Amino acid sequence: MNRTVKIILVFLSVIILLTVVATWYKYEFSMGVVEAYQVNAPNLDRKLLIATQGSEFKDVITEGIVNHYRSDSIFIKVIDVSSLNDVNPDDYTSIVIMHTWENWKPPVVVKKFIEETLDYHNRMVVLTTSGQGSYSIKQIDIMYDMESIDALAGESDLTKTTSFIKQIVDKLNPMLESE
Repeated sequence: MNRTVKIILVFLSVIILLTVVATWYKYEFSMGVVEAYQVNAPNLDRKLLIATQGSEFKDVITEGIVNHYRSDSIFIKVIDVSSLNDVNPDDYTSIVIMHTWENWKPPVVVKKFIEETLDYHNRMVVLTTSGQGSYSIKQIDIMYDMESIDALAGESDLTKTTSFIKQIVDKLNPMLESE
C-alpha cells in the first residue's frame, strides 16, 4: 500500500469516527420535542405560556408549575421551544422558557425570541440548564443581553426540581397577580 492510500484511509477513518461520535452525542444528549397541550379555558384573563424542551427534568418542572396553577383562573399553554417563532407575547400574561445550552449557546429560536421581545422581558422567567450547571446567571445575562429577565441556571438534577419549581412559581406569582 502506498503512502497516499494510507493517508486517505486514515482520513476516511477519522471522518467515520467523528460522524459516529457526533451521531451518538446528538442521540444521547439532544432534547425531545414536547407535545403541546392546554389547561383551563383560553378565554381566561390571565394566561401563562410554558415553552420547554422534552427531558425528564424539564417535564417534572413543567408538571409542577402546571399543577400549582391548575386550579386557578389561569389559562396555561405548554409548547416546545421550537414553536416560539409562532408566539405573540401580547397573548400572555407571563412566559416561562426552559431550555438546555446546545454547543455552549442557547437554541437559536430561544435567543431570537428573547432578542425580539425586549418589551416583554418583565413578564418572562427563563430556566437555562447546562451539562453540570456550570453557566452562571452572569454568563447567561451576557449571552442573552437580558438583565431585565428573571433567569435561573443550573444542572438537570432531578433532586433539585422542587427547588426550581418553587423559584419559578415565586417569580411568576407577582406577574400573574398583577393582571
